[in-house]
Amino acid sequence: MIGFGRTGKSVASVLLESDATALQWVISGSANPERKSAADCLGVVSDNPALIFGCDEIAIDSLLDRHPVDVIIDFSSADGLELYARAASQRGIAIISAISQYPEERVEQLRALAEHTRVLWSPNITIGINFLILAAKILKQIAPEADIAIIEEHFAAKPETSGTARVIAETLDQCSDDIKSIRAGGIVGRHEILFGFPYQTVRLSHESIAREAFGNGVLFAAKNLLARDRGFYSMQDLMEPYVYERTDN
Repeated sequence: MIGFGRTGKSVASVLLESDATALQWVISGSANPERKSAADCLGVVSDNPALIFGCDEIAIDSLLDRHPVDVIIDFSSADGLELYARAASQRGIAIISAISQYPEERVEQLRALAEHTRVLWSPNITIGINFLILAAKILKQIAPEADIAIIEEHFAAKPETSGTARVIAETLDQCSDDIKSIRAGGIVGRHEILFGFPYQTVRLSHESIAREAFGNGVLFAAKNLLARDRGFYSMQDLMEPYVYERTDN
């Protein structure tokens, strides 16, 4: 895993506690002279403690030779891709990126990597928010004439408009400038899509109670991405078979 900030730590705790995964290592933005493991830092008992390395402490090829992985999970920054893109492409390692916003050139880099391996990019990798988006897409197809409003709420210190809200707006062909933003207290994240009809209103909403929700999303993504052929995927791509399989029956 790349990135060990607040969200990265929450995700690491979920991966360490899961029987379905073995977190091999974590690359952090800062050095780790004490050679503490992720399990030690988080107080988690695990058979695979996941050593933490600073991004300047070890070469990615050397790390992958010593500790090979099936998937690289990125919770770092838009530039984190430079650290592992070449190595992942050459070795066919799947990539799960949960970076909230990329410049266009980084998105194109991800798409190029997808020609060689499996790549998933999800600005919000929680299962709930991606089901919300999938449900909203279905409802818009059913009722394209409905008015749509997008509201996002986050902690008081978050300066920019939510990247997730921007993805929702783009998916539903709405202008991102019309997103309503609320900043208050320590709200982890809440998104609502309001569909306005002449005689009724439909509200689809999702709230992250704790950042561990991102870890649950990573578990789902890893399981389903590894079952796919190489290519570029979203979380909705991985969810759609579950929806349509039931519908077809």
